[in-house]
Amino acid sequence: MKFAANPLPGMNPWLEAYWGDIHTSMTTYARDAIQKQLPDSLQARVEEYLSVLEPEENPSSNRRIAPDVNVVEQPGLSTSHGGAVAVEDLVYDEPFRIRRQSPPQTLRYIQIVDVKAGRRVVTAIEFLSLANKATESGRKQYFAKQNEILEAQVNLVEIDLLRRGSWVLAVQKHLYPNQLMHPYRICVVRGDNTEEAEVYRATFAAPLPTIRIPLRSTDDDVQLPLQSLVNQAYENGRYGNDVDYSVAPEPPLEDSEQKWVADYLSGKEASG
Repeated sequence: MKFAANPLPGMNPWLEAYWGDIHTSMTTYARDAIQKQLPDSLQARVEEYLSVLEPEENPSSNRRIAPDVNVVEQPGLSTSHGGAVAVEDLVYDEPFRIRRQSPPQTLRYIQIVDVKAGRRVVTAIEFLSLANKATESGRKQYFAKQNEILEAQVNLVEIDLLRRGSWVLAVQKHLYPNQLMHPYRICVVRGDNTEEAEVYRATFAAPLPTIRIPLRSTDDDVQLPLQSLVNQAYENGRYGNDVDYSVAPEPPLEDSEQKWVADYLSGKEASG
């Protein structure tokens, strides 16, 4: 099955395999969508930071790399008359080559700054990546950044459209509503009231929500239409040419979810 436009009503789980491009695209599109709604004294900017993964925490980046020529020891080595192995007859074991250190990953997020108050950060918007969720060092770095934002009474918007990785949202997992916990999560913490959070339902079976982005206490919230961002990233990235919907996404869906998606896509193809 091939679909030029995103065939699902909500998030597309097949896009998680292309998260580097999707993350960059959605961050840029979100910046543009928000920028149009801001008062003149505020600006939305895409900022970068580096996430360094510890080598021992990332098996995929620490994998053994196969040698170009595999040299193995052979039995029956000939020897010189003196009993020593002749140099020209030696067969050496080929060493494995491993990566010493994972290269830092460049992550992007959105800052809304007050240009008339020394470019004070008003709101931070994070589209979470596996670099934030998948390793202890990545989580530690993200938690430090998260705490810094909240302690500075900056609004924090966390958009988690990845099913893999550990829990890193600003709301503790045991406090998060069970019915909103899967498969995706969206959380907003306002800087002037960090004891509460606003959470949204996010799935692939219904359109992603248009969420409220808080600014200064004297400003009205602005809107961020997440579904249009996903659809735009799908179409602009031409994923309709690449995604094979006959193969289950990674990570796999639950059986009931996979059945729903398969039935929905079959109906979509038949009606198209």
